[in-house]
Amino acid sequence: MSATIAMNGDAGRPDLDKGLGLVGTIGFVAAIVVALLYVAYSIYADASAAGVEPTTYLPFILLFVALLIALGFEFVNGFHDTANAVATVIYTNAMPANVAVVWSGFFNFLGVLLSTGAVAFGIVSLLPVELILQVGSSAGFAMVFALLIAAILWNLVTWWFGIPSSSSHTLIGSIIGVGVANAMMHGKSGTAGVDWSKATEIGQALLFSPLVGFGLAALLFLAMKILIRKEELYREPKDGVPPPPWIRALLIFTCTGVSFAHGSNDGQKGMGLIMLILIGTVPTAYALNRAVPERYTIEFHQNSLAAAAALGVPPMVGADPVLGRREITRYIADRQLSNATLPALSVLIRDVDRQVSEYGSLAKVPAAAVSNIRNDMYLSAEAIKRLGKDERAGLSDAANATLATYRGSLDAGTRFIPTWVKVAVAFALGLGTMIGWKRIVVTVGEKIGKSHLTYAQGASAELVAMGTILGADHLGLPVSTTHVLSSGVAGTMAANRSGLQMSTIRNLAIAWVLTLPVSIALAGFLYMLFSQIIA
Repeated sequence: MSATIAMNGDAGRPDLDKGLGLVGTIGFVAAIVVALLYVAYSIYADASAAGVEPTTYLPFILLFVALLIALGFEFVNGFHDTANAVATVIYTNAMPANVAVVWSGFFNFLGVLLSTGAVAFGIVSLLPVELILQVGSSAGFAMVFALLIAAILWNLVTWWFGIPSSSSHTLIGSIIGVGVANAMMHGKSGTAGVDWSKATEIGQALLFSPLVGFGLAALLFLAMKILIRKEELYREPKDGVPPPPWIRALLIFTCTGVSFAHGSNDGQKGMGLIMLILIGTVPTAYALNRAVPERYTIEFHQNSLAAAAALGVPPMVGADPVLGRREITRYIADRQLSNATLPALSVLIRDVDRQVSEYGSLAKVPAAAVSNIRNDMYLSAEAIKRLGKDERAGLSDAANATLATYRGSLDAGTRFIPTWVKVAVAFALGLGTMIGWKRIVVTVGEKIGKSHLTYAQGASAELVAMGTILGADHLGLPVSTTHVLSSGVAGTMAANRSGLQMSTIRNLAIAWVLTLPVSIALAGFLYMLFSQIIA
């Protein structure tokens, strides 16, 4: 048996060489131009509405470059990861390849637009707190450039060799690399630069996703064989002949679901990083949510008073908010509770409440105060999140519930994603889906099992992938479409006793093992390099 299934006359390889055509290519290029113009106009309109008057164009040049790189990551993510969604419909003749990738691209687009945003800010919270607070500085730009370029490079390497590796895995590794490098550059231990509790939580989601994909897809396939006794469902597709209508509808449904779920989960990673870039370069327009309802200020004041009281420390009249900010930053960075932590948080909560009440609403906060208020709100929210898991704080369940309500008010004021950011990421991910997919599709369709993919195997793998990704999206966790889908295909092959091509499985395992250390090392090196260049 060769590395690729020897296709016979009954189950020939589908036509993978039919492109978009002249009209499709023109439309593709036009969509890219329109998307870039839309992004530029949206930033201009938001900055003008917020009264931003640039004194130098360097930050905006860096902003444009950073946005291009961030959208480039989503574009590469599109053709790297979404090929998994279309492999099954292509290799079962449910849809022609050129139609399938456009179909998948459209539903990726919709998935991004309708996403919750929870994953976006989960990714951002992995970054070192000092870099988040100074994201508009040279160190902040070095951070964004390093982690995105590292992720893009590793994605391109694995794509070139046709290995379905995880873009999520790569991005997490790049973020850890930047955190470790930043800590070491400031004379700290490498482990001090990363939120390891959050990294562990995300790492577990990425670790278990292929196991879930393999096991559940195998079980679902076996259940289908017992419950659905339709012999045609378990046959190999005939050369160029579409499956029966009901099977075709099932496969198109699963392809649609995986594409939508991929967009809703993976698209958010780019959104979170784009918001970080915007907050750093145009804080007046993007650091605070100026579209909160009118009742927000009153509710925020009430929640602030309740949160300060829930901490159980007496109010410190005349306390310096700068010292409070410094203590909370330290607590978030090293996760060591001290006697000063709760009083410092109380001071910070009251100071933010005072400023918001004085200005009347977030929309009226002057440009000079925006960054400080946003940073204080972010620090308060992160500190409350950590205190909820810190038994040493000695807070009751009622106190933690009150603080969680206050944290919701903080998030409403700082964690928002403008519609144009969603549209831009949706375009990048959707358009990326339409090119470069062939290498990964061939691997999933031909190189995992020793027999041709059957209709039931394709449906089982994609149903499990769709459910797993949507569940992770609901929980705010990034999960790998690649891991779930490719391991799901392997699970159905094992369940059917079709045999696995161990050379491919070995390559997948090697890529899975190497992704974290390579992306960590590459991002760390690039961060140190860019820190010197941009400084």
